[in-house]
Amino acid sequence: MAHEANGKVAVVTGGTAGVGRAAVQELAGRGYDVAVLARGEAGLEAAAADVRAAGGRALPLTADVADEEAVRRAADRTETELGAIDVWVNAAFCGALAFSWDTGMDEWRRINDVTYLGQVHGTLAALERMRPRDRGVIVNVGSAMAYRSIPLQAPYCAAKHAVKGFTESVMTELAHDKSKVKLCMVQLPGLNTPQFNWNLNKLGRHPMPVPPIFQPELAGRAIAHLAEHPRRNMWVGLSTAYTILGARLAPKLMDLYLGRSGVRAQQTDEDAPRLGPNLFRPGDDAEDQGAHGPFDDRAHARDPLLELSLRRSAALGIAATVLGGAAVAVLSRR
Repeated sequence: MAHEANGKVAVVTGGTAGVGRAAVQELAGRGYDVAVLARGEAGLEAAAADVRAAGGRALPLTADVADEEAVRRAADRTETELGAIDVWVNAAFCGALAFSWDTGMDEWRRINDVTYLGQVHGTLAALERMRPRDRGVIVNVGSAMAYRSIPLQAPYCAAKHAVKGFTESVMTELAHDKSKVKLCMVQLPGLNTPQFNWNLNKLGRHPMPVPPIFQPELAGRAIAHLAEHPRRNMWVGLSTAYTILGARLAPKLMDLYLGRSGVRAQQTDEDAPRLGPNLFRPGDDAEDQGAHGPFDDRAHARDPLLELSLRRSAALGIAATVLGGAAVAVLSRR
């Protein structure tokens, strides 16, 4: 039997590190009780401590999102121990830095199983519970690379393209049913997360996000905003905007540009941690890695595009007032 909840209930997959951890912290700060799904025990305990420090109830759940039944069991436990799920965030993923022809098929499958099918499993588990109640919000975490692929990350780019296609299809099905369940996407730029300390790396130099680099708290704010003000799609980072628009306007030019600069832009000679690949084992089982990666000195904590998006309603209201006033003035003159 569910305990009485103090606030709304959120589930975050991949909630122990990076974007997922930032989302856990932001949602907890807004009064949510949070279930955290991940594999690393140290990361799970630390993420749960973040929720409790914010005054919420935490439920750390050891689960591999590639395992459909594990995700469904986690959803059942959440509703039993915390209450009905209001928000489900699919943030878990894994990746590699390698040329496609140097990536083994077991590695291809694992990245697809976690990064794409993990979001399918999470979305369907959430819908199984939200659709009968006709309420709830699901946020699928995408990337600028869901629109414009780059070198050295073919499996990850393919998985993010698949997430976008899957999400848009389910959106149409919910529209057909006139469901009040909201399914959203957030598209992210290069972020300073532990991902780059534990990506599968077959190139020798340390991986890094393509600049400009942003802090993961920006993604956490965007996810929490969508949870409370759901809409179809949201972009974070000016670089996300020009990447997506550039892919639409000049795809061949983008091919040539990325072919010339994309390999070098994803590597650094900095002496940063190397934790080994987390494809088949968690990178935060013995030690919590938190939300941030090793690039704090060059990561932006603010983003004009996000600030505009968060204030979209106010901006639209001002625009409507101005246009309405102009229309009144024109009619008065007539």
